[in-house]
Amino acid sequence: MTEEKDPIQSAHQWLEEAAELLGVDKHDATALVRELLDLTKDVAHNRARPAAPLTAYLVGLASQDTEEARANIAKLKAAIQ
Repeated sequence: MTEEKDPIQSAHQWLEEAAELLGVDKHDATALVRELLDLTKDVAHNRARPAAPLTAYLVGLASQDTEEARANIAKLKAAIQ
């Protein structure tokens, strides 16, 4: 039987990997995990489930220009596959 990882720990590990790929400081990448998870939970339960990750994306857009955001999404999609 394999040992299951703590979901928050796994999320932090992924965010640190993604941050490195995108050239983002690892601390900045994980600083708002709880707040973003709470936000997306609220959106999923109170608005629409598909809107939850899109809302997190919009939060990111608030501090990124559109072209850089598109490039970063492509990098992450490639890393996930």
